[in-house]
Order: sequence, then structure tokens, then C-alpha cells
Amino acid sequence: MTLGVILLLFGSGLWAGTQNALAGGGSFVTLPALMLSGLDARAANITSTIALFPGQVTTGWAGRKGVTGTERLSFKAFFIISLIGGVVGAILLLLTPPSFFARLVPWLVLFATSIFAWGSFFRKQHEHEPVSAAVAGTSQFLIAIYGGYFGGGIGFLMLAALTFAGLKIRAAGATKNVLAAVMNASAVVIFLFSKEIAWLNAVILGIGAIIGGLIGAHLLQRVNERALRIGIVVLGLALTVGLFLRQ
Repeated sequence: MTLGVILLLFGSGLWAGTQNALAGGGSFVTLPALMLSGLDARAANITSTIALFPGQVTTGWAGRKGVTGTERLSFKAFFIISLIGGVVGAILLLLTPPSFFARLVPWLVLFATSIFAWGSFFRKQHEHEPVSAAVAGTSQFLIAIYGGYFGGGIGFLMLAALTFAGLKIRAAGATKNVLAAVMNASAVVIFLFSKEIAWLNAVILGIGAIIGGLIGAHLLQRVNERALRIGIVVLGLALTVGLFLRQ
């Protein structure tokens, strides 16, 4: 591994960790960086999940006091649903041929970018009757499958689902951080049996992401969040175009 690749991975991890702590969307940075380091799309996605997981655990633990379930569905139920869904998604990813996943990635990134843009700039808060336990549980299960398979945009998907299930925005934010770590934990356990993990890449990127997460936590009250979110959407669109052109 050349010095340039090491700096690319560490820098992308630093950026992604900071970005995740501030607004989310770190995988928009790590996925192309890992692909530029020589990995195919599926191996890059698996390695990115492994590398970013410690930072997700740290974020979830830091906000654990705000975690809660809804009146109709307990946090324990959300926890179990997320765990199972993450396993299903991870297994589906491993069963997906690398060539097919490579063709699918641009569409997944486009979907994730759209979800991020919607959650950042277009989503409005409304008072409404909370959805039923069955609807909330099914929504979380589908989100967890997507999270284990790809993961981009799961934060906004869960934020929307949890608020529609009856949680206030702050409680939903803290709860989705923990559930994101849970579904990715189950995916990580499955991925550990994969031979596609580029461990050196993951370690370098992961160290950068942990440091970036600490920087992001420090900058949280100082950065212009709207400008950051605009930058993430622009990056996601640029990545989408680049991935389509690469096919």
C-alpha cells in the first residue's frame, strides 16, 4: 500500500467521522475512497461498514440517556427487530454477486442522497396519530435490512419512521443512533466471516473515523450545519454521476 493510498484512507475516515457526528452521510466519502484504493464495490461496502462501526457505537453510547421506545412498541422490540433485519441485509449482500452489486451501487447512492436531501431540506414536522405497532415494527425491519445491505441514508429513514411512530424529534434522534449501531453490529458479525474485508484499509480508515468523530463532536455547536448538509448532497450527486459514468 502506497503512502498516497494511506493518506487517502485516513483522510476519508477523518472526514467521514466528522461528517457522521455533525450530520451523517459519511459512507458517501468512505465508499469511493475504498474503491479508489482498489476494492470492488461490494468489498468496499463491507470494509466501510467494519471501519465505521466503532464510531457508531461511540455515538450511540454518548446519547443513550435519550433512548426510548414508543407507547405501542418498546425499545427492546425495536432492538430485536433491528438486530434481525441487519443480519438479513448482511446475508443478502454476501449472496449478491459483486458484478451485480457494482451495477446496483449508483442507484443505492442516488436513493441515499435523495433520502438525505429530503430529510435535510424538505421534511416537515406535523402532529399526527402515531402509527400502529405492526406498521412501526415492519418499517424498522425493512430499514434494518437496507441498513445491513447498504446503509446509506438509514439515519433519515429511521428518524422519519420513529417520529411517525410517536417519538419526539430529540428522542427519535438518540434512539436511531443506537438502532443504527445495533443493525450494523449484526452486519459486522456476519461480515467477519467474509474474505472480502480489506483489514488494513479498514484499520486506517477506522482510526481516521474515530478521530473525526471526536472532532465532529467538538464542532457540533460551531459549524454551519445547513452548509454541511448542502455539501453532503452535492457530494452524493457527484458520486452518483461518477459511478454511473464508470459503468
